[in-house]
Amino acid sequence: MRDDYYFNVKRKRPEDIHEKVTDYFNSKTIDSYASSKNMMRIQEKITSRALELLYLKKQDLLILDAGCGPGFASTYLKSIGYKVISLDIISKFLYFYNESDLNPIVADMCFPPFKSNCFDAIISISALQWVFRDINSKPMQLNLANLAKSFERIIKPKSEMIFQFYPKNDVILKEIGKIITQNTNLDGNFIIDNPKNAKKRKIFLLLKK
Repeated sequence: MRDDYYFNVKRKRPEDIHEKVTDYFNSKTIDSYASSKNMMRIQEKITSRALELLYLKKQDLLILDAGCGPGFASTYLKSIGYKVISLDIISKFLYFYNESDLNPIVADMCFPPFKSNCFDAIISISALQWVFRDINSKPMQLNLANLAKSFERIIKPKSEMIFQFYPKNDVILKEIGKIITQNTNLDGNFIIDNPKNAKKRKIFLLLKK
């Protein structure tokens, strides 16, 4: 995985302030986030870009939306023809879903409750930074390792997964690549859109089983 890109975000993000994602997304924050049209447009745009990078050849595939939030990515995926299972650790997010369409499940994405080889692809938008953001945290290292191994298990052979996320700096980026390489046989790389523009920069991790 690439190790030639330097960046360091100085401003504090929610994951820098709150220990757990459940601490940040309280009832007030959830309602504001879920009702934001701007956030919906941003998430749909990121999801569209993630699909470009996955380059799926069919549309009637089963995709896991891991860390789905209020369903921006899931709804978009469903609208263009994919079958979607949505997973998030915060149960209130799933109140915004049409259950018959999107099959929302309350679970920790580090411990997904699925059988082996069942998904054609996995997409995770703006969630991985909550799983791993401190290179010195053993629990985070273990959670990331378990997430990688679990996703490798539940995705079908020769299928791909993609994460879009917001790492604080290149040190964290490199550590994520190292942990995944050491714990799985997944092959892939980081893809960085607009690398020289901090406001527009988007970081993806594309992995293949």
